[in-house]
Amino acid sequence: MANPTQQSKVGPTQTPPPPLSTFPPPNLLLQQDQSPSFTPSIKSPNFLSPTPNSNANANGASALGPVPQLSTPPGPPVFTSPVRPAAVPFRTSPAAPQPLAFSSDSSLPPSSPLQFSNGSFELPLHVSDAVEDRVPVGRLGESNFVLFSAHKVLKQKKQANVPSLGFGALISPGREVLTGSEVIQRDPHRCQSCGAYSNVYCNILLGSGQWQCVICRKLNGSDGEYIAARKEDLRRFPELSSTVVDYVQTGNRRPGFVPVSDLRMSAPVVLVIDECLDESHLHHLQSSLHAFLDSLAPTTRLGIVLYGRTVSVYDFSEESIASADVLPGDKSPLQESLKGFIYGSGIYLAPMHASLPVAHAIFSSLRPYKSNIPEASRDRCLGTAVEVALAIIQGPSADLSRGIVKRSGSNNRIIVCAGGPNTYGPGSVPHSFTHPNYPYMEKTALKFMENLGHEAHRHNTVVDILCAGTCPVRVPILQPLAKASGGVLVLHDDFGEAFGVNLQRAAARAAGSHGLLELRMSDDILITQVVGPGEEAHVDTQGTFKNDSAVYIQMLSVEETQSFTLSMEAKGDIKSDHVFFQFTIQYSNVYQADVSRVITVRLPTVDSISAYLESIQDEVAAVLISKRTLLRAKKYSDAIDMRATIDERIKDVALKFGSQLPKSKLQCFPKELSLLPELLFHLKRGPLLGSIIGHEDERSVLRNLFLNASFDLSLRMVAPRCLMHREGGTFEELPAYDLAMQSDTAVILDHGTDVFIWLGAELAADEARSSAALAACRTLAEELTEFRFPAPRILAFKEGSSQARYFVSRLIPAHKDPPYEQEGRFPQLRSLTTEQRTKLKSSFMHFDDPSFCEWMRSLKVVPPQPS
Repeated sequence: MANPTQQSKVGPTQTPPPPLSTFPPPNLLLQQDQSPSFTPSIKSPNFLSPTPNSNANANGASALGPVPQLSTPPGPPVFTSPVRPAAVPFRTSPAAPQPLAFSSDSSLPPSSPLQFSNGSFELPLHVSDAVEDRVPVGRLGESNFVLFSAHKVLKQKKQANVPSLGFGALISPGREVLTGSEVIQRDPHRCQSCGAYSNVYCNILLGSGQWQCVICRKLNGSDGEYIAARKEDLRRFPELSSTVVDYVQTGNRRPGFVPVSDLRMSAPVVLVIDECLDESHLHHLQSSLHAFLDSLAPTTRLGIVLYGRTVSVYDFSEESIASADVLPGDKSPLQESLKGFIYGSGIYLAPMHASLPVAHAIFSSLRPYKSNIPEASRDRCLGTAVEVALAIIQGPSADLSRGIVKRSGSNNRIIVCAGGPNTYGPGSVPHSFTHPNYPYMEKTALKFMENLGHEAHRHNTVVDILCAGTCPVRVPILQPLAKASGGVLVLHDDFGEAFGVNLQRAAARAAGSHGLLELRMSDDILITQVVGPGEEAHVDTQGTFKNDSAVYIQMLSVEETQSFTLSMEAKGDIKSDHVFFQFTIQYSNVYQADVSRVITVRLPTVDSISAYLESIQDEVAAVLISKRTLLRAKKYSDAIDMRATIDERIKDVALKFGSQLPKSKLQCFPKELSLLPELLFHLKRGPLLGSIIGHEDERSVLRNLFLNASFDLSLRMVAPRCLMHREGGTFEELPAYDLAMQSDTAVILDHGTDVFIWLGAELAADEARSSAALAACRTLAEELTEFRFPAPRILAFKEGSSQARYFVSRLIPAHKDPPYEQEGRFPQLRSLTTEQRTKLKSSFMHFDDPSFCEWMRSLKVVPPQPS
């Protein structure tokens, strides 16, 4: 082996490994999305300008940690009675063998019972009138950070807890704070009983300044701060005038705080690059790497590590030659070896303003793999390389014996560029699945990768793994590393455009660290399930708040690419007129300031089922149902079973909330939920549950990405958005039906992780028109996905081509429906001439897939009229 500090030229040392064998058995592991704003509803057609809001979506992925003490999944697929978990079941991604609920001996605190004695105090009714004056108009129900499946809650437990529909919320803790949001630089007032924060809905005694907690109803003092002569005077307190406030601690309370706008950009980014690539793959990768360098801010500190059979750490101190220090890859690096180059004369993390030419020279010097060994059999010591990269980020401060204690930044990133499986050194598995010790070595590898991910998380470092090429990377082995660190694993077809874009967005996306999510709500409400990029946190607050019944979740990273999904139930019949929810996100932001973001929501309760149904947000409800469903799709056979549960949900919702058609056995689906069944039909047919995607690893990555995704990306992954190009450069939004495949048009289909541009044959024959339409579609596709992470593939093809099947398979087949149903659900047909409609009808080939209306009628349910 080479000496740790030995200079060597670029180029791996290779030895022949065992022969290539078949792809590994399927195993599901994975994680997350992002989105600064919400995409428009597709309930009715509308026209878009050629340059829509580029902030329409921003999506990314974050990983989930392992959760111990789990019990069996709740309930059978037929929805006849409410699900009754023993405790709060926190869900991570469907990594076998993870069941679905915490066991009854979970350490999470139980919800506290209703109590109006021993300190509880009901304030005079006239005082609460001040609340409506303090709450901003339009924000009485929810904030930009929280989306509820309904804006009202049913009082009757039996009606509220119908599991086929359910009730819940989506929380986006890391969303960017909108301009004008309230920031408070002082300690918050908290309930001394349950730990809840004072908020805009609190009743306040103006004479004494005491405030009543909305969660536990106890009375608390404010040290005289809330004493006021008039209720209007309370508006000067941000927490009493806004539903979302940020408490920020800086200065003396955060010694590491540096008020510099580019601080987050100076945090280290270490690229860990697979050097076992063939020439064609390497050329694409080099192009992406050079573009990546040019995208970095001048203050960004970059490290470059290559791995094959050895680990090469590049030294930026040499300006005229690409040189590297080499470590053996067969075992974890010894501390003495690490000290040899960390404390040596080499520079392994360098700011771009000083080292950009050197970095370009390093990437230009990379050479393709020379030995005649199959891709999957080449030695790759990915685990050792990540260990070395983590040591570089920690730097000399890792040596605590010198008395140096340094708080690492909150946005450190290791980005792995992988072209094949980890088959050498720590965390590896044999090249061949027929190896007699393969099962044991696989188990050991999974544990090593998980521990390495946790180690990275402890040092505030996120590990993203970007895979590309045609060689299977063995997703189940690599996924725990990304999951446990709070990172994301993404698969690409090659190292080209989409890979390069994701490389840039992975390094640039904002992130926080030390995230903790607190969930508090009225005693009437019980959290039954949590899905998202985190794990159970054991927080002992009994010494401070004796009746704290909050659910605590440790967030593995804090990014706007993430969301948490909460499923809730009523504990019993609700007697109060409102229920309250308070969500607190504590984290260190990218500027190393400690933030406590407090979001308080009040929802009214109703007796009327009709009023409740009117308040349901179809798209949010569909995303919540989809995430609960996908959680149980651990493998493809499970996905097939989950399709049947979609049918059962539709029938149960129609039975519980719909009406029976006179003189018939058919149930009418509730008209208030007109969009919900179509969204779930897309879920059943699409890549998440359907058979569009061919390989289990791809399905695993996609499903787990969905479980952590924000609302925007989640909705697009469930139901694609269809936009038809019009003359003049405008776009018309249409339902995602195959009736949009009109030969004289161009159509964009945004399905979250993939965007397709379809050119009709008649349009494609006109070169000038098709070029203009394609350019307009391409521009719009790029703008719609400008901030999305992972960046989607953007594929363009013509009608009748083999690739067009990607597009057709994602559209609802409506061409077999009678004309009146087609026009009712696809009104744009009315604008076509008789000749155009005849031509459109003749362009379709017969196949057995049912249309949406046929599917609903097969369930003995009458489809709701489109809204």
